Amino acid sequence: MKVRTRSSAIIGALFLAVTLTLTTASADEPTAGPSAQVVLTEVARAQGPSAGAAGPDGKVWIAERAGTVRILGDYGLSAPVLDISDETTTDGERGLLGVAFDPEFAHFYISYTDLEGTSTIDEFAVADGQLQPDTRRTVLTQEQPYPNHNGGDIKFGPDGHLYIAFGDGGSGGDPHGNGQNLDTLLGKILRIDPTGGEPYAIPADNPFVAEEGAKDEIWAYGLRNPWRFSFDAGTGDLLIGDVGQSEWEEIDWAPASSKGGENYGWSSMEGNHPFRGGTEPANHVPPVHEYDRSGLGCSVTGGFVYRGEAIADLAGSYVYSDYCDGTLRTLRIEDGAVTEEGDLGVQGGEVISFVEAGDGELYVLAIGGAVSRLDPA
Repeated sequence: MKVRTRSSAIIGALFLAVTLTLTTASADEPTAGPSAQVVLTEVARAQGPSAGAAGPDGKVWIAERAGTVRILGDYGLSAPVLDISDETTTDGERGLLGVAFDPEFAHFYISYTDLEGTSTIDEFAVADGQLQPDTRRTVLTQEQPYPNHNGGDIKFGPDGHLYIAFGDGGSGGDPHGNGQNLDTLLGKILRIDPTGGEPYAIPADNPFVAEEGAKDEIWAYGLRNPWRFSFDAGTGDLLIGDVGQSEWEEIDWAPASSKGGENYGWSSMEGNHPFRGGTEPANHVPPVHEYDRSGLGCSVTGGFVYRGEAIADLAGSYVYSDYCDGTLRTLRIEDGAVTEEGDLGVQGGEVISFVEAGDGELYVLAIGGAVSRLDPA
């Protein structure tokens, strides 16, 4: 592995500075809030930052889409600790798209598309806070028919298993029907045990284990491009930002008690709305929140429920944004319903991702290069 940098760019989108009244799946009208006063403090500049993870010793690791990983310190980003830039490409929506540590910081995982566009999950052992390059191995691969909707986010859940997000395969309108097809990993959230077998094990309680015509790895389905998802560090609930087709952006929610198997509807549904004459599946789990693309933005960027200590008024609120709008917004969710919506009044630029540090504080990544921390005003 070489150590070098390469600038990257993401598919262009117009930056919109507009507002609108948000809609919600809740039957009750949510209230405005929260009252938190915040600022974004730029702490570093990166080359196309795409993802990040809380690492050993309280450090935050930042992935750059062209294939490098750096560690955030007191004086900015380190030299690359990993460089796979000769193994990936930033064509389309490809590149280094996700990173994660296991709960013991014993292994580091990367999610990227290789030069042929195949989604790939690789593992490295970690010793004394450092990657061990010679231990690299490929855990899982998935061929991609098109260069968009690769998904790419990866997270360890409260159960210690690795969750993997894949989009529906790309193009537009899900031409292969992957979202509702249980015989493919595309358009899904997967759940695997990466160290329990070779190359991985499938948890016995996954919802479709041993079901004929269904992939055992699937945890949830009916997703278009679940670009960013997260687990609430306080409750264990799962939140997914699923990018819409042309009209609706959605945020999906599942309680920590979920046994998996949720069908979020795509491509029969776009949010709460039948897509191109589709019929709502009987088992459709509607989004906890949706918003109209015609006013706010073009691509939801899922975030995290804030569990830090620096901004008391923000505690328990889900913070998210949109790539084309850049405004940081919030939801408070109780028992699967949105009870409060908020606008934090700060712009993050073309927000591509959020990172939750080990102490619960949040960082915002803009594809233009800014790595910013959400601070009290």
